[in-house]
Amino acid sequence: MSSFTEMKGKVAALDRTNVDTDQIIPKQFLKRIEKTGFGQYLFYDWRYKPNGELNDDFELNDPDNEGASILIANENFGCGSSREHAPWALLDYGFKVLIAPSFADIFKQNCLKNGILPVVLLEKDVSYLLKKASGQEYELTVSLEEKRVYDDQGFEAKFDITPYWYNMLLNGWDEIELTLQLEGSIKVFEGKHLEKII
Repeated sequence: MSSFTEMKGKVAALDRTNVDTDQIIPKQFLKRIEKTGFGQYLFYDWRYKPNGELNDDFELNDPDNEGASILIANENFGCGSSREHAPWALLDYGFKVLIAPSFADIFKQNCLKNGILPVVLLEKDVSYLLKKASGQEYELTVSLEEKRVYDDQGFEAKFDITPYWYNMLLNGWDEIELTLQLEGSIKVFEGKHLEKII
């Protein structure tokens, strides 16, 4: 997993509440065994019409949102089933940061485990960002080091993150890499217990 310190990126607005994981990545696309390749199916039922054509009315199909790496959403984003494919699809599509007033707990944990930073901001701040990013190009800077989101027009908001995930994302560690840092201690422990078994 790559480290996350600070990024400036284009923002896409998805002003919808209770977006569940089946809307993020519909169940019919969960047959793949890799973690990649899911981006093409992100929000599939909203991005495409039944005949397979792009739905021009869907927010992410707006040309202003092309190449966005930050998604602003509304309350309870990522609710529903606990499928880890949802953050895989968001990451594969290009989103590195999600901002909302609240996230479903399991979805939030799955994002963190896969290197996506879910940022919880006050509703008034999210409303401001949704308006700024709707129908026009808009950029934000997200600093994990400073726990701060800001633009070049005077907006600034702080966010909280637990120390555990703060260190994991800053260092680009997943849980296996974190465990491997204790490899020396693990070998010593195993050696002592192996001697008792023998």
